Amino acid sequence: MGIFKKIGQALKKTREAFTRRIDSLLSHGELDDDFYDELTDILISCDIGVRTSMDIVDSLREKAHKTKLRTSEDVRNALKDILTEEFENLAKIEIEYPAVICIIGVNGVGKTTTIGKLANFFKSEKKEVTLVAGDTFRAAASDQLTEWADRTKTRIIKQSEGADAAAVVFDGITSAKAKKTDVLLVDTAGRLHTKTNLMEELKKIDKIINREYPETHKYNFIVLDATTGQNALSQISAFNDFVQIDGIILTKLDGTAKGGVVVAIEKEYHLPVVFIGTGEGKDDIELFNSKEFVDNLF
Repeated sequence: MGIFKKIGQALKKTREAFTRRIDSLLSHGELDDDFYDELTDILISCDIGVRTSMDIVDSLREKAHKTKLRTSEDVRNALKDILTEEFENLAKIEIEYPAVICIIGVNGVGKTTTIGKLANFFKSEKKEVTLVAGDTFRAAASDQLTEWADRTKTRIIKQSEGADAAAVVFDGITSAKAKKTDVLLVDTAGRLHTKTNLMEELKKIDKIINREYPETHKYNFIVLDATTGQNALSQISAFNDFVQIDGIILTKLDGTAKGGVVVAIEKEYHLPVVFIGTGEGKDDIELFNSKEFVDNLF
């Protein structure tokens, strides 16, 4: 399945929700104040966010004054143009090598599975990859990552459960330097901002990487579950208080009609979505492409 088709499938529920409701809305009449109010509600319900939805509708209103928008297709195309322009104004990340990528986030968002998929992705790009089992807090986390290492035929650095996570990362860095690894993927324990000890552990890992591997390109990517919608946004703020978040990996996009949360993330936090999960298989992760995303959103 091609990349464009995968993204289209992942956004199917979101797109159907938008299209159905916009078609219904336009069947009642003209683009008047009631139309714009109801459109704002539709965008908010798809988790684009209140402020972002209002900004988009204001832009649509301006565009409608300049161009005659009559059909639902006209409106969807205008919305695509507005969002495409929004995405074009935001900074993008191009991963440089050697790279250390720390995967962070709360419990249950799919961090370990995402790391397995990333290992497969980077190996398909002909990169040498090593996994670091930095989640020494959760029982069997290392075993789960080892299964992904076996599945993707990737080297893994690990210690026993309960070991110092920063020490495991130190071992990973030592190995990466010796083996000239292109990408070091670091798993970390799932945590909430209320777990101060685990948040401090993240800071310690960050310091170890900066001190021991200054020549690498370091990225902190937070994994967010698309099905949680706006709740995902508060996680960005909480983690950013402890380590600098460089980008977003959005999982479970195929299981929700709340794909609009991508727009809210980009608009409100000015953080790029770097990867999106498009399914359950090891190949089901893609570099985020804003044009393909917008084309498949409406």
